Amino acid sequence: MLLNQFLIFAAVLFCIGVYGVLARKNGVLILMSIELILNSVNINLVAFGAMNGDVGGQVFALFVIAVAAAEVGVGLAIVLLIYRNRRSIDVAEANLLKG
Repeated sequence: MLLNQFLIFAAVLFCIGVYGVLARKNGVLILMSIELILNSVNINLVAFGAMNGDVGGQVFALFVIAVAAAEVGVGLAIVLLIYRNRRSIDVAEANLLKG
């Protein structure tokens, strides 16, 4: 497969993820959209690493996967806290938790 195909696929995933972050109000769906964005970055890293014949892209992709796992853990904990306090995971109501 050509590099262009991977880049176009990653760009489509990135655009879907950005749309999901901007358009959704559900906290879980926003976290899933952020995961789509991070996966598109991983595809780019691995594709460019394979093009150059270097494993550096794969190593960075592993670091991104580790950061994504930590983000999911913290993000779901925040969403559960919001649900426990407000009985809704609507992000628009999250600003009511200030001070």
